[in-house]
Amino acid sequence: MRTPTRISTSPVPDLTQPLPQAPAADELPPRNPYDELAELADPYDPDDPLGLGLKPDGPDGDADGEEPWSPPNHRKRKRGRRRPLSGVSLLLKLVIAAAAATVILVLADRCAVMYAERQAAQRVQKQLGLEAAPEVEIRGFPFLTQVLDGRLDQVDVTIPDVAADRVSLAQVRASARDIHIAGSLPDSVEGATIDSLDGDVLLSFDDMNRELGASQVRFTGHGPESVLAAGKLPVAGQEVQVRAKARIMRDGARGISTDITGMRLDIPEVATYRPGKHAGLRLHRESAERIAQDAGKAKAMLAVPSLARRLGVPDQVAQEALRSDARLNELTSSPRFVEALMRVNLVDAVTEHPWVLERIGIDPKLAAALIRLQPPELSERLALSFQLPEKAGDLRLRNITVERDGIRADLAGDHLDFGKAKE
Repeated sequence: MRTPTRISTSPVPDLTQPLPQAPAADELPPRNPYDELAELADPYDPDDPLGLGLKPDGPDGDADGEEPWSPPNHRKRKRGRRRPLSGVSLLLKLVIAAAAATVILVLADRCAVMYAERQAAQRVQKQLGLEAAPEVEIRGFPFLTQVLDGRLDQVDVTIPDVAADRVSLAQVRASARDIHIAGSLPDSVEGATIDSLDGDVLLSFDDMNRELGASQVRFTGHGPESVLAAGKLPVAGQEVQVRAKARIMRDGARGISTDITGMRLDIPEVATYRPGKHAGLRLHRESAERIAQDAGKAKAMLAVPSLARRLGVPDQVAQEALRSDARLNELTSSPRFVEALMRVNLVDAVTEHPWVLERIGIDPKLAAALIRLQPPELSERLALSFQLPEKAGDLRLRNITVERDGIRADLAGDHLDFGKAKE
């Protein structure tokens, strides 16, 4: 059944009548300015006297069922977030702590090693009188446990420029093992006993050339056991070229010496003198060819019967060559004549026929001075022997070899005592 519609009974305005007019502004009473300010202000609510927008409490303490307002608590942790390590297990924390402690111990151990190495280098420098401090490296880890035990596993030492007799050792390298310390590490060491030591020493060719260079001789390697000496020597106011082969050998347990062989002194483009038991003064090819092409020089050689016979020229042929230029040219133009000239030993002519030497282009005074040189004197000028310094203790040398840069010898020692350990 439909509900009946209610018809409003309000009077209908008459639209044919004019609308009432608003009073003019000058007819209105003046307004109070304080009333205007009151209209701008929020209306006063006794349930919300501070104007905070509060509403009367509802059935659950709030009109809309919401929680009552309270000041914000900034210290309150946000839900669902934890501290970074709050979930880390105790075992992991212990591992991290142990790792940190290990790092600290390792750093302390390495600092102690560096301090001990520096102290050791200063002591070695002072004991051996070195100009530069050596390099010292203490092996083994940890170092502090070795300190408490009073012994070191291994110490490596590299020492530059050690004086050894006439020359300097360019480098000494040594590794000492099983070292028992007398005193306390790292700064109160009074001595040490080394169970075993091995290393090597290097005698540099550069140092030898500098320190033995008064004779202007230079040394180079010539095989695994020999050294070649080459340079210049002043003889009778002139410089002659010297060349010799020095065989390296051990001199006792602590030194190296040389055996000079194959020595020769050259007058450039003229002749070579070889001293020794079978001394000889022989012409170079250039000089022999000049004599063969010069009739005056060739006749000077043939005029001495002993020299002519050494050339393989019979006396009759020599006389014919002296009388006939054609016969002389026939004799000297033979290749065998130049070879024969190079084989002739002119040592006897130096004293018996000095004028012959002068005629063929050799200074007799220089030739005489070369012959007076004795092998021991020459060997002394070319010697490169050395001995380990006395401060090196009971070390010994072995296995000497010649390398590109110099002479190297192995270094060895057993049960070596240093400092107060000797007492």
